[in-house]
Amino acid sequence: MFKKILIANRGEIACRVIRTARRMGIATVAVYSDADAGALHTRTADECVRIGEAASTDSYLRIDRLLDALAATGAEAVHPGYGFLSENAQFAEALAERGIAFIDPGVHAITSMGDKITSKRIAKEAGVNTIPGFEDVIEGPDHAVEIARKIGYPVMLKASAGGGGKGMRVVHDDDECRDGFQRAANEAKSSFGDDRVFAEKFIEQPRHIEIQIIADRHGNAVHLGERECSIQRRHQKVIEESPSPFIDPATRQAMGEQAIALARAVDYASAGTVEFIVDADRNFYFLEMNTRLQVEHPITEMVTGQDLVELMIRVAAGETLPLTQDDVQQNGWAVEARVYAEDPLRNFLPSIGRLVRYQPPAESARVRVDTGIEEGSEVSMFYDPMIAKLATWGESREAAIETMNEALDAYYIRGVNHNISFLGAVIAHERFRAGRLTTHFIEEEFPDGFQADQLPDGEVDVPVIAAAVVHQSRAARAAEISGQTRRFPRAAKEDWVVVINKVQYAVRVTPVDGGFTVRIGDADHHVATEWRPGEPLFKAEVDGAPVLAQVDVESAGYKLFHRGVEARALVLTAQGAELARHMIDKVPPDLSRFLLSPMPGLLVRLCVQAGDEAKAGEELAVVEAMKMENSLRAAEDLVVKSVLVQEGESLEVDQPILEFE
Repeated sequence: MFKKILIANRGEIACRVIRTARRMGIATVAVYSDADAGALHTRTADECVRIGEAASTDSYLRIDRLLDALAATGAEAVHPGYGFLSENAQFAEALAERGIAFIDPGVHAITSMGDKITSKRIAKEAGVNTIPGFEDVIEGPDHAVEIARKIGYPVMLKASAGGGGKGMRVVHDDDECRDGFQRAANEAKSSFGDDRVFAEKFIEQPRHIEIQIIADRHGNAVHLGERECSIQRRHQKVIEESPSPFIDPATRQAMGEQAIALARAVDYASAGTVEFIVDADRNFYFLEMNTRLQVEHPITEMVTGQDLVELMIRVAAGETLPLTQDDVQQNGWAVEARVYAEDPLRNFLPSIGRLVRYQPPAESARVRVDTGIEEGSEVSMFYDPMIAKLATWGESREAAIETMNEALDAYYIRGVNHNISFLGAVIAHERFRAGRLTTHFIEEEFPDGFQADQLPDGEVDVPVIAAAVVHQSRAARAAEISGQTRRFPRAAKEDWVVVINKVQYAVRVTPVDGGFTVRIGDADHHVATEWRPGEPLFKAEVDGAPVLAQVDVESAGYKLFHRGVEARALVLTAQGAELARHMIDKVPPDLSRFLLSPMPGLLVRLCVQAGDEAKAGEELAVVEAMKMENSLRAAEDLVVKSVLVQEGESLEVDQPILEFE
């Protein structure tokens, strides 16, 4: 067994590998860029080595600097995590030349499966179901249109070296095809240094389901069941679960057998994932094989009891798999939600900055938090904006989902925007609860974007109760401080009006032993709580049921977070409520004459100049963020008055780019 391994990655996956290595008695070496100096993974590892500047091309993608770090520390093996160099054959070859083990499959598997065109051909030969399409490289936009017409729209254009949703476009006609080809090629070149694009038939109403496999160098291979990854946005997974609520035992066995057949076809020896697209009739087709540890591996570990990182390390050290297919048992259900620094209210634009408050839910046998940050950490513009992976387990799907609801309510992050409310809204959605999933779930159920302040019908009680009890408790606390406010008899009843989304709720709060009685309209609720002013989480039992909500005190009122809802609440006296009815909303400034950057990023292209006329839908500028190109188009016919920035300039969110007449 290895004595020391180097982790060629950062953030949560580096911390994840370190945990298993430490349990196995293996020393670890972390590497870091200037942006990650002092990051959690560097302080968790036994040693750490600086490998360059903040940009990944100057640090985590520098093979030469990683080799220097290996030589300096004497590490015998490298775990690449996912992303960066995890599927880079050149890196694997360089390690092999130096006698250093790569804790990933061999070069042949990486090369064969890393190219989507080659992998599809191999899959066909191995007897794996594949999607109809064009497997050679598309030569240009016109060639793309010719191919798409033969396949039949809709068609998926995909970067051959792609992954993570980058370099992918679904096109429905010739114009979309030409534009989509150029976008996919540009993103592929920017993200992977390879602009090759291929095409395949787009399966409508699809589910994205993948099979986890593990194989050793002695001819043994098993699969660990499936993961349902259909909840996606822009082809990037948002919520995953294992097992799938859709897959029956016969389909699971068939998918597992084909995944193992593909692994054997390329002499696979490590953990890997074979991804399939599955239609409404449970017909499944090969998408790709990820020759690395998958982001969502924790849910497989939670339902099988296997440590995939440990198995990878043991396989790389030449050991035989300690389990057979008959040993693999799925126990219960697990759900994972990806917590990102992004703003769901602004089309999920990345958010950067410092986490001034960070309090994840407590971990247990049912709750797992994989993260590489802590309070005070910086979310950088240079890397993926993932904050953590939150995974929950339950004896049933319903139990796992309910635990996820509770864990999301308890996840307290301030300083950057995040997607926790959106995750909560998806988990609480009736269609998700019913398991009626497709990869179009988000665009179908949130067609106008995410509105966090929309309270579901019949679910106003918790925000109203939390606001009223918090306000009464703060008022009582203030009354105890001499000179702060009028005396507030603790035993007295107090009548309030809670205003949420301009709707007023008459509330009476009566202190009782161990909590309050809260009357909303004609309904009484018993609220047992020990909440004290200053605590960010409002924990209570409402009519015997546990409730958890986040409460932020604002200059006027409160902001509450609960089950996917972000509600702003005012708590007023009856007189104050009457005055509020006559208040005039403040008119926001008119920004319609400006094109604003919707995110922090790089202005890679300006398509117009001062004096130019632009028609509705015409492209005005392209902003790149997190290696994704975002096209900014005219909402209506307009004339450009002035250009306020230059190509190549770094932009802040809402920074004006153009001014219109």
